Amino acid sequence: MSSGQEQTLPPQVQDRQPGHETEMNPRPDYEPRYPGSNRLQGRTALITGGDSGIGRAVAVLFAREGADIAIVYLNETEDAQATKQLVEREGRACLTIAGDVGDPGFCRSAVDQAIQRFGKLDVLVNNAAEQHPKGEISEISPEQIDRTFRTNIFGYFYMVQAAMPHLKRGAAIINTTSVTAYRGSSELLDYSATKGAIVAFTRSLAQKLAEQGIRVNGVAPGPIWTPLIPATFPAEKVKSFGANTPLKRPGQPNEVAPSYLFLACEDASYITGSILHPNGGDPTES
Repeated sequence: MSSGQEQTLPPQVQDRQPGHETEMNPRPDYEPRYPGSNRLQGRTALITGGDSGIGRAVAVLFAREGADIAIVYLNETEDAQATKQLVEREGRACLTIAGDVGDPGFCRSAVDQAIQRFGKLDVLVNNAAEQHPKGEISEISPEQIDRTFRTNIFGYFYMVQAAMPHLKRGAAIINTTSVTAYRGSSELLDYSATKGAIVAFTRSLAQKLAEQGIRVNGVAPGPIWTPLIPATFPAEKVKSFGANTPLKRPGQPNEVAPSYLFLACEDASYITGSILHPNGGDPTES
């Protein structure tokens, strides 16, 4: 991203991942844009990384459409409590669960807690992620590779494994991948690799679960204004975040959440193994 690009955001950084929405300026826009129409009435959804960013927008939109919500988050308690209040504002129940999706034992515990609270699980959204840019491949430590893969793709396997005993015909799994899976990223080699793995995982799992009537799809966002951005990049890069898209700006979480809703509800009853691309016009998807 060149320094000559137009400013899209105030320069800012956060010193820890996955970042905190409460510290962002401006705050991401998570508010659903339309009244609900009961497209998820009576359903229960578990959303990893559900405390902020895309996960928060998905949680609030699903709640507006009638779903009860369990959100999994690492340690951003203030953001998680804010999301819980937003879900409850929509008239639905919300369970918050703190822990590391890279731990298979935690994933089993999180699903068990959701089942204990709501009695069932209809939609699983794998969304938690981390990224650590490096200028050279030699700078990527084994520990970083392990950590990125453990959160971004191992966690998806673990959550699906934990959820499968509870998912019935008509259930949906939605995995968050990224535009970087299609166009790459010279500074995010390990992150991009995990996002490519998520695409293959999604397409393969869709084939595996089709006979059980469980649909599996993915969403590949472009540059979206979430806490991960100021927690990842230097202030000068944040300043022009999203300027290189055809729409010349970053997207907001509430511009991405409807893709998840579509894939979660019966509107997408004949869609499985597919990826949606809310990315500001990037032409690289396939």
